[in-house]
Amino acid sequence: MDNFLAHSEKTRKQMLADIECNTVEDLFRQVPNIIKDFKLAEPLSEMDTQKLIKSLANKNNVCYTSFVGAGVYNKFIPAAVNYVAERFEFLTAYTPYQPEISQGTLQIIYEFQSMICRLTGMDIANASMYDVSTAAAEAILMSMRITKKNKVLISSKINPQYKEVIKTYLWAGNFELEWFDILPENVSEYSAVVYQNPDFYGELVEVKPLDTLIIVIQDIAALSIIEPPKNADIVVGDIQPAGIPVWFGGPHAGYMACREKYMRQLPGRLVGRTVDKDGNQAFTLTIQTREQHIKREKATSNICSNQSLIALMATLYFSLMGENGFKQAGLISAKRAHLLSEKLNSIGIKTLNKDFFNEFVIEVKDANETLNILKANNIIGGLKLSDTRILVCATEMTSIDDINKYVNCL
Repeated sequence: MDNFLAHSEKTRKQMLADIECNTVEDLFRQVPNIIKDFKLAEPLSEMDTQKLIKSLANKNNVCYTSFVGAGVYNKFIPAAVNYVAERFEFLTAYTPYQPEISQGTLQIIYEFQSMICRLTGMDIANASMYDVSTAAAEAILMSMRITKKNKVLISSKINPQYKEVIKTYLWAGNFELEWFDILPENVSEYSAVVYQNPDFYGELVEVKPLDTLIIVIQDIAALSIIEPPKNADIVVGDIQPAGIPVWFGGPHAGYMACREKYMRQLPGRLVGRTVDKDGNQAFTLTIQTREQHIKREKATSNICSNQSLIALMATLYFSLMGENGFKQAGLISAKRAHLLSEKLNSIGIKTLNKDFFNEFVIEVKDANETLNILKANNIIGGLKLSDTRILVCATEMTSIDDINKYVNCL
């Protein structure tokens, strides 16, 4: 067994001597015994443990109505989404490298890609990304590979969390990130211009042709009623609003789509459709030369996987809602948000947006006081942006009664 030990006895003694310990036990004696401070109760049976946990859970107040968005949205989800996604064939499925035993999973991913292309107006979509933040960062790196330029221009009005991930993702390379409030006239020196639509403050953004690549971080729910960003070259976004519960903020998954001419720079994996030797429809992972496990340091990304289960849930959501249901949910969301805005304006609370989908910024005298009043009435009133500004969201899950209660409390 000595051949399989990481360190020889001589090495261990030298390491212990360097940290002034005689034995491994001396080392671990220095670690505080945290367990003693837990004051754990006596062991319980499984039945008694369940009763205890339920009693603790019942202390939670789950009766709040939420008007918070900012990247995580309370959307209607057909019951069949979770029922199908939790089937063992999907829930326990491993990465579908072996197409002969993964046809169901591969077909689902292929349908997901097709739906993303149809929604975004792009030619090619990959099998999903880890989340929208890393998808945005990967899109920027992709634009730099295409244009051979190391500078990118990013809207300052994107989600602050996306900003931080992009900064971290690109920190180690020789890349320049510049931020803008007003787009300069000449953008040809940049690899891409990055927008979020709607932006973090809910404002809808008009994406015009530019003399460089355009990356749009697109709210997928808004595509139910607005035109896709046809002038974009790369479109990324979060699929949480498409059948994924809030779940305490995660897990999420990102989508990524682009024009066909950039297909071989697209990170991650793609599922393709073909026919087998008998002429039957078949699915397989394709164009894998981009992946790290094959191309190593020459790969377009170190991404070697995707969010298959979350992508499955999104595919089920779109399938069950259908085009009309998806559009209806978007229309109701927009109408409820605009109704809330109108009612707040009527009592003197100003909306700062010109055009918005289902999220907007209000101006109040004291944001803390406003949110505390609402919280006392079991309403989470929005996300505080400053001492006088609150980001408010409504979806199809926001009832007329919820809106009236929000306004009446103020």
